[in-house]
Amino acid sequence: MSDLGCVLVLEDEVVIAINIAAELEDAGWRVAGPVGTVQRALALLDTGGVTIAVLDVNLGQDHSYPVADRLRADGIPFVFLSGDGARDLPERFVGDTILGKPIRFERLLAALEGLMLPSVGPVAS
Repeated sequence: MSDLGCVLVLEDEVVIAINIAAELEDAGWRVAGPVGTVQRALALLDTGGVTIAVLDVNLGQDHSYPVADRLRADGIPFVFLSGDGARDLPERFVGDTILGKPIRFERLLAALEGLMLPSVGPVAS
């Protein structure tokens, strides 16, 4: 199986996080995490090696925006996941890739692969 890169998975619902990680690994990605908090995601980023990320927008009492800001500053692409769509995203994230929940893994995989190619823009659902 090929190594497509290392995906940080930030998702606070354990079953969803495990499913995302398993699907990504089956498709040839290495997975950092999954983790369920902003603090743990930022700590993983500090260790290096992450090439792309999947971020659940709503983490219960928190949002993944600080992680997205850090990823952007580090030049690492990311995909948002949200059951609410893009309507509640802060202005600075308008135009970033957001996929709806429930997750359709073929769309997630396509979005990740698209973000790794410089000629392909954001994907929305």
